Amino acid sequence: MSVFAKASASRSVRTLVTGVALIGVSALLLTGCSNGAATAPVESAAPTADVAADFKPVEAGDRDLSLKIGTILPQSGGLAFLGPPEEAGVQLAVNDINAAGLGITVEAIFRDSGDTTTDTATVSVTDLLSQDVTAIVGAASSGVSKTVIDQITGAGVVQFSPANTSPDFTSYADNGLYWRTAPSDLLQGEVLGNQIADDGNATLGLIVLNDAYGTGLAKATRASFEAAGGEIVAESLFNEGESNFASQIAEVTAEAPDAIALITFDQSKVIVPDLVAGGFAGDKLYFVDGNLKDYSADFAADLITGSKGTLPGLDTATLGDFTERLLEVDPALTDYSYAAESYDAVMLIALAAYAGNDVSGESIASYLRQVSGGTGDGTTVTDFAAAAEALAAGEQVNFDGFSGPITFDENGDPTEATIGLYEYQADNTYVRTN
Repeated sequence: MSVFAKASASRSVRTLVTGVALIGVSALLLTGCSNGAATAPVESAAPTADVAADFKPVEAGDRDLSLKIGTILPQSGGLAFLGPPEEAGVQLAVNDINAAGLGITVEAIFRDSGDTTTDTATVSVTDLLSQDVTAIVGAASSGVSKTVIDQITGAGVVQFSPANTSPDFTSYADNGLYWRTAPSDLLQGEVLGNQIADDGNATLGLIVLNDAYGTGLAKATRASFEAAGGEIVAESLFNEGESNFASQIAEVTAEAPDAIALITFDQSKVIVPDLVAGGFAGDKLYFVDGNLKDYSADFAADLITGSKGTLPGLDTATLGDFTERLLEVDPALTDYSYAAESYDAVMLIALAAYAGNDVSGESIASYLRQVSGGTGDGTTVTDFAAAAEALAAGEQVNFDGFSGPITFDENGDPTEATIGLYEYQADNTYVRTN
């Protein structure tokens, strides 16, 4: 395995299919790249013979399957802005699978996840399980997923999140039933911390949502920024449901940091104007996937021009007509965050069911890794029809979707991921810069 510098349009990393933890790869990247250098991809090793032997043969022949999935995505709560693109991604995948007419039909039942201030997710999961779904897509929030993961996986149902990024899920006791297309925040935190240091900031303050997502991402950001030579001078936590952040703002700004990273959900709509009104520079703020959104209707023009943020996933500009097709599903979409990951989650669930000719949760889980390319071989496919035809012929497939190559490891984590860098414009919308 070698580590080498390579300029690219995004920052990406691969972990070994054999199970090297992402934090180990991050350490390699930090030693291999100085501030200002592009991060270096680490090439995956082929699975060993023992790993490949664990995969089941794909059943050849015709299919006649009915797959019922549910979703617990945010229609309300602190991440409600992510709900529309995620639900559109799910529906578009369902439409594409059903249109293929290749022996599997998919029904999606959409329910709200809410946030951790309510028991909405528990109510929704109870409803979905009563309707005999065998896979549930969601939640978006890592904190919400922690409240229902035992309920879902304990019922023998696959839980597949398009947006959970807490590192805690990598080793969670989920009976092999929890999967995600979003990368661990060990990667996003590394990219964010390095970017803040690359921008010439020597000191950093953090305002952090006190849940699995916020504290996990803050920890990774801190490690990366400090490894790059920076100093964290203040870190202030708040809980979901709080609406006044005066004490957190005062605590952080009292240390006069060069920059402030906001690891929040939509609490940023309150925190940001108050920070800037108090004299902190609007171009010295850093956003993350939980709050990187269009603020044109929320902030005064030019409030955060030049501020930056990170978001897992490929640049939507590179996805051809995918965004146009999403707009056909939901013409009101203005944000596409995690739409591709949601689309690919449904595709992988359906392909796993197709591979085993079985829609039960346990069977789907047993095939998810290999249809993602976990065998290290197989036909590379990028659409459902091609994948289904190969599977019907008894072949292995390696599905690469709109979120990019995925290639699950034994923990249900993607071993390949891309983190985009974005910058806010004068109208408070953001554009990809790297």
